[in-house]
Amino acid sequence: MDRTEKLHIAMFPWLAYGHTMPFLEVSKFLAQKGHQISYISTPKNISRLPKLPPHLSSNLRFSLPHVHGLPPGVESTSEVPIEKVPYLKRAYDKIRDPLSDFLKNSNVNWIIHDSLPYWLPGIASPLGINLVFFGIFNASSFAFAGPPSALLGDSRKRPEDFTVVPEWIDYPCDNVVFKLYEIVNQQCVDDDVSDSHRIGRLIQGCQFVTVRTCFEFERDAIKLLIKLYQKPVVPVGLLPPLLSLPSNEDNKWETIRSWLDSKGEKSVLYIALGSEVNLSEESMHQMAFGVEKSNLPFIWVVRNRPVGEGQMNDIILSGYEKRVSKRGLVLRDWAPQLRILAHSSVGGFLTHCGWSSIIEALKYGRALILFSGGNSDQGLNARLLHGKKVGLEIERNEVDGLFTSDLVAATIRRVMVEPEGEVFRANAQAMREIFGNEELSNNYLNEFTRFIEEFSPSACHC
Repeated sequence: MDRTEKLHIAMFPWLAYGHTMPFLEVSKFLAQKGHQISYISTPKNISRLPKLPPHLSSNLRFSLPHVHGLPPGVESTSEVPIEKVPYLKRAYDKIRDPLSDFLKNSNVNWIIHDSLPYWLPGIASPLGINLVFFGIFNASSFAFAGPPSALLGDSRKRPEDFTVVPEWIDYPCDNVVFKLYEIVNQQCVDDDVSDSHRIGRLIQGCQFVTVRTCFEFERDAIKLLIKLYQKPVVPVGLLPPLLSLPSNEDNKWETIRSWLDSKGEKSVLYIALGSEVNLSEESMHQMAFGVEKSNLPFIWVVRNRPVGEGQMNDIILSGYEKRVSKRGLVLRDWAPQLRILAHSSVGGFLTHCGWSSIIEALKYGRALILFSGGNSDQGLNARLLHGKKVGLEIERNEVDGLFTSDLVAATIRRVMVEPEGEVFRANAQAMREIFGNEELSNNYLNEFTRFIEEFSPSACHC
């Protein structure tokens, strides 16, 4: 295709905030190159997006059909407990028909899609529309999942099968596998169509795959994916986010910044366990006691979890905030995470191991205290970063995932202040050269864009 020809590219992410933002970053870059962007999502999710130039973009709002079991008005994973997510997937799948009608009457050339709409190749291929599978996780997670034959097959039937390195991994991977409690929790979710089946079908049906990573961080895993998928795998880069311009939340940030300014350099622990971490009340209390026992200043972003029809559960014990108020700042529901991580007083990050959060932390060289939330790729991320010695995982019982407050405190102190933790702090700091490198990120986005613009199926040997 002539590179001067502008394309119409549709973006189709899953209904989760952690999926939306990488798609938005790619959308903005493609729009800056002059390509027409159609962003496909639901009204509520569209309303949360920053605006792209109107002459380069349009937002396609598809209302979610009613599905029995899904509370009214829900449009994202953050609005429901994990056991309700299968109902959200059913509603998402019902977008198929209205999306098909739109595509038949559009001039869309490409759809960059997420890992769930397994039915998309069936409606795009007859219309001559090319597909890009956009894996928002890292290459190591996809390498662990395996080729389409493994994703669509049943070679791994027991939970224990996911706790060992797969036979197709052809490089040293520092035991990047799931713990038993992580995979059991995931298999308890009753999906009509498994995530593995969805991903397998989409990899088979796309023209090429892109993954949110780079060769500088995961060369071996990317090379293996090309071999496993038998089609091009084009890294889109890490997409490190930029600090946002001042907003209506600036008053909240000014209060946080003033608090951080009063603390010593790299002395503060930042804690954010994501909006979808599914821990018992007792485990959350152990975490809170462990943070308190570390005797370090901290900021903890507490996101109350949905427990039912419009109800939210407070996960912090009554009286805790008052007890730790002299050195701890507890923030409710939202915080400017990137601004906090960028502040020189922050030295470590206790994270649920979501890939986006890891990228944000390593952009600023923050050492990691790894506590897998147990969803999707988080356990694999914890092992990957532990193996690369940019963080240390909190030790837990491998069967039930239980842990003690003493282990939480000891891990925090080792990573943040103790001499034997210097290796983690130094390695995390060194990662800034990769994760905080905007020029490197733009190079990957340029290469990804060039690949779409010059794509020729006959040259791909797919």
